[in-house]
Amino acid sequence: MTVWLFRAGKNGEYENKFLEDNRIYLTWDRLNFNLKSIESKELLVEKLMEHYDIEKKKTAINWASQIWPMARKIDIGDYIALPSKLNRTIHIGVVKSQYIYDENLENPYFHYREIDWIKEDIPRERFDQDILYSLGAFMTVCKIQRNNAEERIKEMKNNGWQVPKNKRTVQLVDESEEPASIDIEEFIYDQISERIIRKFKGSKMETLIEEILKAQGFTTFKSPEGSDHGVDILASSDLLGFGSPRICAQVKTEDSPLDRPTLDQLVGTMSNFNADYGLLVSWSGFKSSVTREVPKHFFKVRLWDSKTIIQQIFEHYDNLSDDIKNEIPIKRVWMLDKEIEE
Repeated sequence: MTVWLFRAGKNGEYENKFLEDNRIYLTWDRLNFNLKSIESKELLVEKLMEHYDIEKKKTAINWASQIWPMARKIDIGDYIALPSKLNRTIHIGVVKSQYIYDENLENPYFHYREIDWIKEDIPRERFDQDILYSLGAFMTVCKIQRNNAEERIKEMKNNGWQVPKNKRTVQLVDESEEPASIDIEEFIYDQISERIIRKFKGSKMETLIEEILKAQGFTTFKSPEGSDHGVDILASSDLLGFGSPRICAQVKTEDSPLDRPTLDQLVGTMSNFNADYGLLVSWSGFKSSVTREVPKHFFKVRLWDSKTIIQQIFEHYDNLSDDIKNEIPIKRVWMLDKEIEE
């Protein structure tokens, strides 16, 4: 069994289609020729250069290294790891079919394999850091095998998608086909995420969210310990808390993504508290059943997962309390964007 990293678009634009169709697609634009007709990777490089009028052979070689496995290297029974761009979760599937090319499908879905998504929406925090490092590769398609990744992911499956308690700490080694270039931004989020969840587990997360809202200029009220009647934080932009917009926030730190009932509960609670808007915070993200509801509630509800919380910390860090800054000591770093070709 081999583990393959697959991405559903730079911004996750194809993710729901992958999950709903139970397939993985090659999403290169206008890639409308049968890969089985290409006898070698070298010939594929030449075909890509001609097909896309590519001037730099290096670009064609890079593309071919990702396109070639779809038809020639991925096997039935291999695992697919699909990191979500919609929230900080990872979907795991098993390949169920050989490569299929269908020229009658719309662009860019000509090439696909059937997938059994055996587990969707696994929080990134459940994976060891070195596995997340591998899953942070910039490539759209690549093989993941560093540090015995295949066996360790299989062990997670057998342990209810949790890392076994007797796991060994593994050091990064360079022994695979995985590219050295990784998504530094995602790597940074993983590092900061690990720090935050250690410091702000449980009810402490409500304090962090309240501090972020205060840093944005809101006057807040945090429910005391015990029954919260469906609301953890109330916030208003008015100095005394009487004005609008009025926000009703619910904060969850469970180690599983939230499902629809929690979202429905918040919508009902908003009415009970005469709130204008709702904020649903889930450190472990949201199941697809929730993210599909985003358009329906766009003008009333916002969803914050761990990545959004970290983004809010970045944006309002200077206005956070000293206590929060001491718990999350970070600094701004500028670097070149490796995704933009020179």
